[in-house]
Amino acid sequence: MKGRSKGIDQKGATLAFGSFGLKSLETKWITASQIESARRAITRSFKRKGRVWVRIFPDKPITAKGAETPMGGGKGAVHYYVFPIKPGRILFEIEGIEEAVAKEAFKRASNKLPIRVQFVKREL
Repeated sequence: MKGRSKGIDQKGATLAFGSFGLKSLETKWITASQIESARRAITRSFKRKGRVWVRIFPDKPITAKGAETPMGGGKGAVHYYVFPIKPGRILFEIEGIEEAVAKEAFKRASNKLPIRVQFVKREL
């Protein structure tokens, strides 16, 4: 079943590991390949100096049946995995680099994601 994503995410809404984070502002499904491409963009932008935490894990299987398959025959095979995002969820966290470098890294990662995101930093 597809399910419905409503409301603002309560868990995973605060920074837990790093000093800078990327917070979602929309509701959408994010695929495993989108998460991985954003993670690669982050690590390449600061040349492996700091540390990155990926706070989401794609554990929802999406199935698909082949083209021109007749009715019946059961459910299709798993095609890919997604993570259903709600607004307010922290997607990535970074520690060990300057704020300007972190903003640039998250800007590159946001280009790989299908949702609007916001740069957040830890309050002292």
